Amino acid sequence: MSTNYDAYEIVVGLEVHAQLLTKSKLFCGDSAAFGGEPNTHISPITLAHPGTLPKLNKKAIAYAVKIGLACNCTITRHNYFARKNYFYPDLPKGYQLSQHTTPVCQGGYITIRTQEGTRDIRLNRIHMEEDAGKSLHDVDANNTCVDYNRAGVPLVEIVTEPDIHSGDEAYAYLTELRKLLRYLEICDGNMEEGSMRCDANISVRKKGDPKLGTKVEVKNLNSIRNVKRAIEFEAKRLVDILEAGEKVIQQTRSFDAGNGTTFALRTKEDANDYRYFADPDLTPFVVTDELLQEVRAAIPALPEERVARYTQQLQLPEYDARVITDEKELAVYFEQIIEHTDNYKAAANWMLGPVKSWLNETGASITGFPLQAAAIASLIALIDSNQLNFSVASTKLFAALLKEPGKQPLQLAKELNLLQDSDEGNVAAWIEEVLNKMPDKVAEYKKGKKGLIGLFVGEVKKVSKGKADPKLTNDILLKKLQ
Repeated sequence: MSTNYDAYEIVVGLEVHAQLLTKSKLFCGDSAAFGGEPNTHISPITLAHPGTLPKLNKKAIAYAVKIGLACNCTITRHNYFARKNYFYPDLPKGYQLSQHTTPVCQGGYITIRTQEGTRDIRLNRIHMEEDAGKSLHDVDANNTCVDYNRAGVPLVEIVTEPDIHSGDEAYAYLTELRKLLRYLEICDGNMEEGSMRCDANISVRKKGDPKLGTKVEVKNLNSIRNVKRAIEFEAKRLVDILEAGEKVIQQTRSFDAGNGTTFALRTKEDANDYRYFADPDLTPFVVTDELLQEVRAAIPALPEERVARYTQQLQLPEYDARVITDEKELAVYFEQIIEHTDNYKAAANWMLGPVKSWLNETGASITGFPLQAAAIASLIALIDSNQLNFSVASTKLFAALLKEPGKQPLQLAKELNLLQDSDEGNVAAWIEEVLNKMPDKVAEYKKGKKGLIGLFVGEVKKVSKGKADPKLTNDILLKKLQ
């Protein structure tokens, strides 16, 4: 008998750990940079030597407040850190400093877009904590080695309510969250390097049942696609267990990206197993009015705000606006172009066409793009003034400019003899030449085959080596053929 998966609802809550882009660690001055030789970003404080004391990184607080404000959270003004007692082989203290009862940000939401429309995914909390080091199992044949470079690096943990109901919704949420973190410049969102990691709490229940099912947690998912795959596999596995009349066991699992399956790691601990208590070595901290104002002023225009402006004020299609705002640097470059032109649609077309193609082919980011925004605006002006057509501008002149980015587009177009000829006499002569070569086609046109106009235009383009003004060509052709 086939299983009716549609009778069940998937319920997912996500916990995302985002590494903050501070120069130093959360409680000491050691470097928080990614990489480095093992155990080179350490000091007696990272190694928890007796007599050492932690000191809180103020920039990390500002970054945590920044993501909280961007996610519409309530900011907790009076905060403290607690010790989370749990055996971490790669945290020398033997406990982790985290926020327990006073997360710095509470509530809030992130809006996602799916095929069903827009929806708010509610957040439970955003809190700060220190990262653990890294256990390496493949360096020594007989021992596990530990690299403490990452130990103490500041994290925010962003925890949703159980509001996600499919792998696609999880994918949309994580894509939106990563975009926000990058716009705010507080985390690079690079899941491959571990600077953004995701745990998924997954359960299933019969549709209409208000009671949540027993959840399993899939840990340390290292790509947005793998989060989607893990949710889809795990939901199916849980339904199969329930349909077989068995009981779901609460446990922590891992995901095998190679075959798309999950496997058990351990039964899940409860929160009281962590024995939280306020850290006696750190004084509580207060988010002041001054800090709140400072952070609020530093928040740039976020994606949704820019999309609204591009579609309403600049009259761009929503698709164009969303692609341009996908990365903050792309949006910044677009806005630099429109400082020099008010042909906003043409600016968007250049961004989505030639510029994006070059970025995809080279694997570069827009910050490495060789042309100044003003050069793109100059190309638009040449087309708008009928000195060039888009085809010649976007292939020949664009390619030449990329090789000589210091040159002015008009100067280079003249040197390469690319400018359109808008002289009526010259265009009429080219048209005459084409029509004289094709008397049979002219006769067919006059008998009603009006589609042949495209053929004549193409031939004029060839004869003139692309220099005949297309609009003028059309006008003169229609007159002559009448």
